Amino acid sequence: MDELTDVLAELDPADGDVASAEVVVTDDVLVKAFVLGAGAALDPHEHGDSTNVFHVVDGTVTVLRGDEEADVSAPGVVHHERGAVHGARNDTDEQAAFTASLCPLPGSG
Repeated sequence: MDELTDVLAELDPADGDVASAEVVVTDDVLVKAFVLGAGAALDPHEHGDSTNVFHVVDGTVTVLRGDEEADVSAPGVVHHERGAVHGARNDTDEQAAFTASLCPLPGSG
Protein backbone atom coordinates (compact mmCIF):
# COMPACT_ATOMS: atom_id res chain seq x y z
CA MET A 1 0.00 0.00 0.00
CA ASP A 2 2.90 2.43 0.67
CA GLU A 3 3.95 3.08 -2.91
CA LEU A 4 6.39 5.84 -1.96
CA THR A 5 8.43 3.63 0.35
CA ASP A 6 8.70 0.99 -2.37
CA VAL A 7 9.81 3.54 -4.99
CA LEU A 8 12.33 5.27 -2.71
CA ALA A 9 13.92 1.92 -1.85
CA GLU A 10 14.82 1.53 -5.55
CA LEU A 11 16.38 4.99 -5.99
CA ASP A 12 20.05 5.32 -5.03
CA PRO A 13 21.81 8.04 -7.02
CA ALA A 14 25.54 8.68 -6.84
CA ASP A 15 26.83 12.00 -5.55
CA GLY A 16 25.90 14.73 -8.03
CA ASP A 17 23.14 12.66 -9.65
CA VAL A 18 19.34 12.80 -9.53
CA ALA A 19 17.19 9.65 -9.59
CA SER A 20 13.43 9.78 -10.11
CA ALA A 21 10.46 7.52 -10.61
CA GLU A 22 6.72 7.89 -11.00
CA VAL A 23 4.75 7.01 -7.87
CA VAL A 24 1.18 7.79 -8.98
CA VAL A 25 -0.12 8.52 -12.46
CA THR A 26 -3.82 9.04 -13.15
CA ASP A 27 -5.67 10.97 -15.82
CA ASP A 28 -5.27 14.22 -13.84
CA VAL A 29 -2.48 13.75 -11.25
CA LEU A 30 1.22 12.91 -11.42
CA VAL A 31 3.35 12.22 -8.34
CA LYS A 32 7.08 11.66 -8.89
CA ALA A 33 9.72 10.79 -6.32
CA PHE A 34 13.14 12.38 -6.57
CA VAL A 35 16.29 11.43 -4.68
CA LEU A 36 19.13 13.91 -4.95
CA GLY A 37 22.63 12.62 -4.35
CA ALA A 38 24.97 14.87 -2.40
CA GLY A 39 25.56 18.02 -4.45
CA ALA A 40 22.88 17.18 -7.05
CA ALA A 41 20.40 19.64 -8.55
CA LEU A 42 17.08 19.53 -10.38
CA ASP A 43 17.30 22.42 -12.83
CA PRO A 44 14.75 25.24 -12.55
CA HIS A 45 11.72 24.72 -14.79
CA GLU A 46 8.01 25.56 -14.83
CA HIS A 47 4.66 23.94 -15.42
CA GLY A 48 2.41 26.56 -16.99
CA ASP A 49 -0.77 24.51 -16.68
CA SER A 50 -0.16 22.65 -13.41
CA THR A 51 0.18 23.41 -9.73
CA ASN A 52 3.28 21.72 -8.29
CA VAL A 53 3.77 20.70 -4.67
CA PHE A 54 7.04 19.40 -3.20
CA HIS A 55 6.89 17.16 -0.12
CA VAL A 56 10.37 16.79 1.40
CA VAL A 57 10.39 13.29 2.88
CA ASP A 58 14.06 12.76 3.81
CA GLY A 59 16.95 15.11 4.49
CA THR A 60 17.11 18.78 3.54
CA VAL A 61 16.38 20.16 0.08
CA THR A 62 17.27 23.67 -1.03
CA VAL A 63 14.13 24.70 -2.90
CA LEU A 64 14.51 27.28 -5.64
CA ARG A 65 11.67 29.53 -6.78
CA GLY A 66 12.45 32.38 -9.11
CA ASP A 67 15.29 34.33 -7.47
CA GLU A 68 14.56 32.91 -4.00
CA GLU A 69 15.85 29.80 -2.29
CA ALA A 70 15.19 28.19 1.08
CA ASP A 71 16.33 25.07 2.89
CA VAL A 72 13.37 22.81 3.61
CA SER A 73 13.87 19.82 5.89
CA ALA A 74 11.69 16.72 6.16
CA PRO A 75 8.86 16.80 6.76
CA GLY A 76 8.29 19.89 4.67
CA VAL A 77 5.85 21.06 2.01
CA VAL A 78 6.36 23.75 -0.63
CA HIS A 79 3.56 24.91 -2.95
CA HIS A 80 4.44 26.27 -6.40
CA GLU A 81 1.69 28.13 -8.24
CA ARG A 82 1.10 27.41 -11.92
CA GLY A 83 3.86 28.91 -14.02
CA ALA A 84 6.27 29.49 -11.10
CA VAL A 85 9.87 28.68 -12.05
CA HIS A 86 11.14 26.20 -9.47
CA GLY A 87 13.90 23.65 -8.87
CA ALA A 88 15.74 21.85 -6.10
CA ARG A 89 19.29 21.33 -4.94
CA ASN A 90 20.98 19.16 -2.34
CA ASP A 91 23.71 21.13 -0.58
CA THR A 92 24.32 18.41 2.02
CA ASP A 93 26.65 15.41 2.12
CA GLU A 94 23.71 12.95 2.39
CA GLN A 95 20.96 11.99 -0.03
CA ALA A 96 17.73 14.00 0.14
CA ALA A 97 14.32 12.87 -1.11
CA PHE A 98 11.12 14.64 -2.07
CA THR A 99 8.01 14.08 -4.10
CA ALA A 100 6.64 16.46 -6.71
CA SER A 101 2.90 16.39 -7.32
CA LEU A 102 1.39 17.95 -10.43
CA CYS A 103 -2.31 18.67 -10.76
CA PRO A 104 -3.76 18.69 -13.25
CA LEU A 105 -1.45 16.40 -15.14
CA PRO A 106 0.24 18.40 -17.92
CA GLY A 107 -1.71 18.01 -21.12
CA SER A 108 -4.85 16.67 -19.38
CA GLY A 109 -6.76 19.95 -19.51
